[in-house]
Amino acid sequence: MTVKTRFAPSPTGYLHVGGARTALYSWLYAKNQGGEFVLRIEDTDLERSTQEAVDAILEGMTWMGLEWDEGPYYQTKRFDRYNEMVEKLLAEDKAYKCYASKALLDEVRAEQEANKEMPRYDANHPKIRAANESAKDGDPCVIRFRNPKEGSVVFNDQIRGRIEIGNDQLDDLIIRRTDGSPTYNFCVVVDDWDMGITHVVRGEDHINNTPRQINIYQALGAPVPTFAHCAMILGDDGAKLSKRHGAVSVMQYRDEGYLPNALNNYLVRLGWSHGDQEIFSQQEMIDLFSLDAISKSASAFNTDKLLWLNNHYIKNSDPEYVAEHLQWHLDEQNIATINGPAITEVIKLVGERCNTLVELAQQSRYFYEDFSEFDAAAAKKHLRGVAKAPLELALEKVKQISDWTTENLHNVITEVCEELEIGMGKIGMPLRVSVTGGGQSPSVDAVMQLIGKERVMSRIEMALEFIRQREANA
Repeated sequence: MTVKTRFAPSPTGYLHVGGARTALYSWLYAKNQGGEFVLRIEDTDLERSTQEAVDAILEGMTWMGLEWDEGPYYQTKRFDRYNEMVEKLLAEDKAYKCYASKALLDEVRAEQEANKEMPRYDANHPKIRAANESAKDGDPCVIRFRNPKEGSVVFNDQIRGRIEIGNDQLDDLIIRRTDGSPTYNFCVVVDDWDMGITHVVRGEDHINNTPRQINIYQALGAPVPTFAHCAMILGDDGAKLSKRHGAVSVMQYRDEGYLPNALNNYLVRLGWSHGDQEIFSQQEMIDLFSLDAISKSASAFNTDKLLWLNNHYIKNSDPEYVAEHLQWHLDEQNIATINGPAITEVIKLVGERCNTLVELAQQSRYFYEDFSEFDAAAAKKHLRGVAKAPLELALEKVKQISDWTTENLHNVITEVCEELEIGMGKIGMPLRVSVTGGGQSPSVDAVMQLIGKERVMSRIEMALEFIRQREANA
């Protein structure tokens, strides 16, 4: 049997963190088993579904690298198939027409609550039965599934173990509305059957739907897939994850400067583990992943941990991979990289200092753009009269360099220190402020090498002019 999983979001909003983890788990299991992964858009909620949300889901999946083998399928394009199956159940007396109005059902529900009974649809309630018996052909009606009245539904959840629900706890759910549109629980079953889904990985909020769906699978004569229901993700305060905990949309994490590999690595560990290992390559995730190792307990989202992982991936990933994702942030910050060093070289030099790609883009700017003023605090501290002689000597020596290497630039700094009998800080920091505009950067000789000779000379001259003006105004 070929394993086939699916991710089936409703396009009523962005791809959120919980959905992204579900998609990741489903994708990983399919890959681990040498199977296939299906993307299905469950857009039967016509009022709330939007094309914007569909686009956001596809963009999020693509950004995460969760490529689908089939799809995306859209439920709204399969109504003929659903209706065919509704008619099959009607013909086999496994479904029936119900003419009870919403007002009548509300009345019956209020009566049940007053009698301290479980509020539920009851086809044998006198008022409901009377409404059905008095109806004429053509009157508005819904189609209800005739749920078994005896026995129970038992399934072995891959995460939670054996689950049993008595059929007396389930009512005859609507499978087609009065407007002719099929309902979620019915469409899901038909889709999973038609698409050959063998394993359904989804959130624990669907556990209540599962026994209802299993009864429909069996009524249709369809194979019942294996289920795995994942616990929810909480904020670090123990409450359900929401916007107040920070970003909850996958693309917000892109916007905030996270690498997809870092987010995937973080999400896979939110409920799944392999010993004490924290960092997994994509191939390791695929090779090691199993549904049985997913925890039954809720997981707490920890942004500090995600930042740590993101810094690890920025430092240790192939610079070409980081550059591919950094380019979006450079564009967002209007940093043109045509005139300057290769982005990959800047990443190698600056990357380890940055937790996010937003920071990396910001710290890359001085490699590509000249600036008209220095950071005020850094200039006040380091571009003083005492720095003039070291900078002038450094400029003179820089001009004479024919082989523009980090080693030769380091030698310039060493020679300035020796000739003027000063410590490294007396030239290193003024040089750093001169060529970067600020007081923070990697090793200044390596920075100068990437910035290039002409720009370095121009910026040292600008710093010297700044010092002269400062002395003149003193």
